Amino acid sequence: MGRADARKARKGATRPSGIRRFFTWKKLLGALFGLVLLIMGAFVVLYMVIDVPEGNPDAKAQSNVYKYSDGTTMARTGEVNREIVDLSEVPKEVQQTFVAAENKTFYKDKGVDLKGTARGVLNTLTGKGKQGGSTITQQYVKNYYLTQDQTVTRKLKELVISLKVDRKKSKDEILAGYINTSYYGRSAWGIQAAAQAYYGVDAKKLDVAQGAYLAALLQAPNQYDWAVASDTGKRLVKQRWNYVLNNMVDMGRITESDRQELKFPVPKEPKAAAGLQGQEGYLYQAAKEEAVKDLGITSEQFDRGGYTVTLNIDRKKQKQLEKAVEQQLTAKLSSGTKADKRVQAGAVSVNPKNGKIVAMYGGAGISKHWRNNATRTDYQPASTFKPIILAAALENSARTQDGQTIQASTIYDGTSRRPVVENGSKVGFAPPNEDQRDYGPVTVQTAMNKSVNSVFAQMGADVGMDQVMATAKKLGMDDSDLKPYYAQTLGTMGASPLEMAGVYATLDNHGKKVTPQIVKAVTKQGQPIELKSAIGEQVISRGAADSVTSVLTGVVDDGTAKLSVRDNPSRDGRKVAGKTGTSDKNRSAWFTGYTPDLVTSVGLFGEGAQGTPEANQQVTMAGAGGRPRVDGGSFPAEIWAQYTFNSSSTSAKFDLDTDMGAAIEPTYTAPATPTTPPTSSAPPSSPPASSSSPPPSTPTKPSETPSSAPPSQSPSSSPPVPSESASSSIGLPENPGGDVLGNGRDPQG
Repeated sequence: MGRADARKARKGATRPSGIRRFFTWKKLLGALFGLVLLIMGAFVVLYMVIDVPEGNPDAKAQSNVYKYSDGTTMARTGEVNREIVDLSEVPKEVQQTFVAAENKTFYKDKGVDLKGTARGVLNTLTGKGKQGGSTITQQYVKNYYLTQDQTVTRKLKELVISLKVDRKKSKDEILAGYINTSYYGRSAWGIQAAAQAYYGVDAKKLDVAQGAYLAALLQAPNQYDWAVASDTGKRLVKQRWNYVLNNMVDMGRITESDRQELKFPVPKEPKAAAGLQGQEGYLYQAAKEEAVKDLGITSEQFDRGGYTVTLNIDRKKQKQLEKAVEQQLTAKLSSGTKADKRVQAGAVSVNPKNGKIVAMYGGAGISKHWRNNATRTDYQPASTFKPIILAAALENSARTQDGQTIQASTIYDGTSRRPVVENGSKVGFAPPNEDQRDYGPVTVQTAMNKSVNSVFAQMGADVGMDQVMATAKKLGMDDSDLKPYYAQTLGTMGASPLEMAGVYATLDNHGKKVTPQIVKAVTKQGQPIELKSAIGEQVISRGAADSVTSVLTGVVDDGTAKLSVRDNPSRDGRKVAGKTGTSDKNRSAWFTGYTPDLVTSVGLFGEGAQGTPEANQQVTMAGAGGRPRVDGGSFPAEIWAQYTFNSSSTSAKFDLDTDMGAAIEPTYTAPATPTTPPTSSAPPSSPPASSSSPPPSTPTKPSETPSSAPPSQSPSSSPPVPSESASSSIGLPENPGGDVLGNGRDPQG
C-alpha cells in the first residue's frame, strides 16, 4: 500500500459515517438542553396564559338539608348530596387522616408532585390508565376547577393551576376544598354527607378511626364500601385504614399507644336517602317557604343549595298529632263513601310562649294531596272568628246600642235572624242561628258558649266593623280578605289553621303578638343566619286578651265543645280554652283551642275528590263518618283533645289578669223562646246567673266559683222587625264557597 493510500485509510477511520456522524454527544447534549429550554419556555407560556378558572358548578352544587328540632335529618333536597362545611367543623385529628392518606408532605410542598405528574402523563400516553400520584392540592384542583378526564392537556392544566392555587390559597382552604368536593360513595359528596351516610353523624362528631375509614374510601369508594365490599375489598380497605393510621403516628399526629387502642369502625348499613314521605313533604314545603321569605331571596337562589334548615317540629308531638288524626278521623272514614272521600284535614300546633310550630298535619301525604291543608287559606274559619269580635269590643271599650259596656255578663238578644241595628237603624243583615234556634236574652258568655250568630253580628255593629277588622289584623290574620262587611262577623273570610293558631296563641300569650314559626335556625355552609323573632309587641292589652281566654273556657266547659273536650277521660284536670266553628253548608269545621302551654288549630275541609266532576271544589262534608253533619265539636274537637291531652302539661294554669269575674256560668236561656224578643228597655224576665264584676279600676283574676249576682244590663238590640233573608242584606260579600247566608239553617257553631 502506498503512502497516499495509507493517509486515505487513516482519514476514513477517524471520520464518523452514517447515523454516528449525525448523533454526536455534543449534538445530543445540545438537543437535550434545547428541549429543556423549550419545555421551560412552554411552561412559562402556559403559566402566563392559564388562569385559575371559576369553580366547576358541579363541584359547588349542594343539597339543602332539613332537620327536626332534635337535629335528626328529615330530608335532603337537590341533585347532589353535598353539604359544604367549614374546616373548623371537622375535628383536627380527622383532618389529618386525609393528609396521612393522600399527601404526607402537604404542608411543605408547593402544591404539585412533579414525579407523580410525570408518571401520570406517561401512563396516560402509554395507555396504562389512571395511575400515578398527585398532591391534595392537585386533587382539589381536579375536583373543583377541572374535570375527571384523563388527558395530557388536562394534566398540564392541573399542574399549572395547582401551583397558582397553592400560592393564592392557604393550606387549610385547600384541605377544606378537597374534603368537601371528594366523592365517598353512597351518593355522598363531601365529608358531611359521607359522615351521615356511613356513621349517621355530622362531620364534627367523627372520631379518628371513622375519619381514617372515610379517608381510605377515597381511593376506591365503591370497592371499599363495607356494606357491599367483597372479601377482597374488605381486606384492602382494612389495609388502607391501617396505612392511614400508621402514617398518623409517623407524622406525630397520634401516639403509638393511641393507635393500638383504635378498632376498625364498621360503618352502618346504608339507608334510603331521607325523602319527603308522609307529612315530611308538607313540613319541607312550609319550612322552605318561610326560609325563603325570611332570607329575602328567591326560591331559585335557595334551591342552589348549601342551606341547613332546622325546624321547630318536635318529633314526639308530631307523631301524637298524626296519631290523633288517624284514630279520631281517618279510621272513622274507612267506609269509602262519597262523603268520606271529601274530607280533608289540616292542623297546626304552636307553643304560645316562643311561637314555635311544634307539630303540623297537612293532609294524607304530599304525594296523595299536594296542597298543605295546614296552610291553605281558602276556607272560612266560621265561628272561630267570634273571639276576635269580643277582643275588639274589650280592647276598644265598646258599648251596646243602648250604652252598656260590653263584657261577659252583658245581655244581648239572641233571637235568630234578628236584624242588626246601628245608630237606631237596621242595616239589612239578619243572620240565622244554628238550626234557626231562638235564644232570647242571653249573656255574652252564653252567646260564646252556644255560638249565637245574632249576638256577634250585633256586637260587630256595636264595636264597628273597621275596628273588628283592625283587631283581626293585629292578632295575626291576613288583611287581604278582611273587608268590613257585617257578614264577616260569621267568619266568612278565608283563613288557615296556621293563621288561626297564631291568633289564639297571641290571646294565650296575653295579647303579645305571636307569629308561628316552623323554622328554628338556618345556616349557610355552617354559618348561622339571623332570623326574625316569633314574639312581637303587645298588640292588644293583657286585660282584653285574658278576658277573652276566660270567656273561651266556657265554650269547653259549658258549650259546643263540652262533649269532646270537657268530658274527655284524658283531660286530667287540664285548663282549656277554645272555640268551635262550622261554616255555611258544612264546608269547613274547626276547633281552635289552647292550654296555657300549647295552642292547636284543627280544621276539616270539604273538597271534591279527585277523579270526580267536583274535584278541588268546596263541597259539604255532611254524612261523613256516618254523621248528619261534621261540626266543630265533632271530629275537629276529638282530634284536638286526643293530641292536646297527650302533649300538654297537666299542671299548667292560666295566669289571667281580667275583671270579667268567673268565666263559667250556668247557661242562661229564656224560660220560653219568645216569638218577639224584648226591646232594649225591657229587662229579661228571668235574669241569668252571672259573674259580678268589680269596677274596672280594680281588676281581679277570675274566681273559682261564679257569682249569682244578676247583670244590670238590659238586652242590647232594637225592637225586632220581620226577618229578612240574608240574601237581601246589604254589605254581604260573596262567600268563598259561592253561597250566601240565610238558607234556613246555618251550622256555624
